[in-house]
Amino acid sequence: MRGSMKGNDTRGTKISFGEFGLQTLQMGWISSRQIEAARRAISHYTDRRGITYIRIFPDKPVTKKPAEVRMGGGKGDIAEYVAPVKPGRMLFEIGGVTKEIAFEALRLASHKMSVKTRIVAKN
Repeated sequence: MRGSMKGNDTRGTKISFGEFGLQTLQMGWISSRQIEAARRAISHYTDRRGITYIRIFPDKPVTKKPAEVRMGGGKGDIAEYVAPVKPGRMLFEIGGVTKEIAFEALRLASHKMSVKTRIVAKN
């Protein structure tokens, strides 16, 4: 079932581990591929300095039927896993690097996401 996503997120909205974070402004599904691409962009830009926290996990399976298959025949096979997010959810956090490096790394990671995001600081 797709489920319904209404309202804003109430948990996971504050910076808990790092100093800078990437927060969602829209609701949607973020796939495991997008999370990995953003993680790689952050670690590449920061030269693996500091520490990166991933605050979401893709635990919702999404099924898809193969191309050119007739109607019926049951549900399709699992194609990917996604993490449903609501507005306000913290996606990534970075600590142990300067403000300029953190903002640029999170900006690069935001381009990999399928939802609108903003960069927030702890104070």
